[in-house]
Amino acid sequence: MRHRKYTFKINRTSEHRKSLLANMACSLFEHGHITTTTVRAKEARRLAEKMITLAKDGSLTARRRAIAEIRQVGVVHKLFAEIGPRYAARPGGFTRMVHLGQRVGDAAQMSLLELIPEGTAAEAKPAEEGSPAEAKA
Repeated sequence: MRHRKYTFKINRTSEHRKSLLANMACSLFEHGHITTTTVRAKEARRLAEKMITLAKDGSLTARRRAIAEIRQVGVVHKLFAEIGPRYAARPGGFTRMVHLGQRVGDAAQMSLLELIPEGTAAEAKPAEEGSPAEAKA
């Protein structure tokens, strides 16, 4: 039984789905953004967030778990050397999904999945909220 199991099957076998998602995550880490269907983007986002969280840890065990999941050593090196430290202070939400509309051929919903750049508004909010309080004091 599949009680409380959460996954998008994407009309693929489990091996094909794992390979597809690993390749999408690798492309996301290499280029910073990918354009794909909304369902695939949601599932790839789950994997990418987990891999960035592993990269923030930076341990040898985390590196081996990332290699086992996405299977490309060069991408894992970039993930741990550049992407992980970039989001070290951020607790989560490393990616952004922008809906693009429907694809012309089959009207599938398309989305842009991208890594959030450094210094976004989410990180700047606590500093902005603290300044009016300091002005009152």
